[in-house]
Amino acid sequence: MSVFAKRLKEARKIAGLSQEKLGVAAGIDEMSASARMNQYERGKHDPDYLTVMRIAKVLHVPEGYFYTMDDEAAWLAVTFHRASPQAREQIIAVARSIS
Repeated sequence: MSVFAKRLKEARKIAGLSQEKLGVAAGIDEMSASARMNQYERGKHDPDYLTVMRIAKVLHVPEGYFYTMDDEAAWLAVTFHRASPQAREQIIAVARSIS
C-alpha cells in the first residue's frame, strides 16, 4: 500500500466519512465518487494534484500529509495545519529554539 493510500484511508476514517461522501465533497461526480476513492485508497490509481488539494480541504489536512512517510511528521503536519494562528506561533518558536 502506498503512503498516499494509507494516509487517505486514515484521514477519511478519522473524519467519519464514507468513500462516497468524501469523493462527492471533494468534487468528484456522485456516480463514480465511491469507486474512485476506493481505487485511491487501494493504491490502484493516484489522483491529480488538484483532486488531492480538494480532498485535503475536505479532510482538514495539508496536502503534504498524504506524502509524508514518517507517522510522527504526518501527525505534526496535521496538528500545525489545524492550529490557531497563536498556537502556530508557539509551535514555530519552540521549533526555532531547539534547532
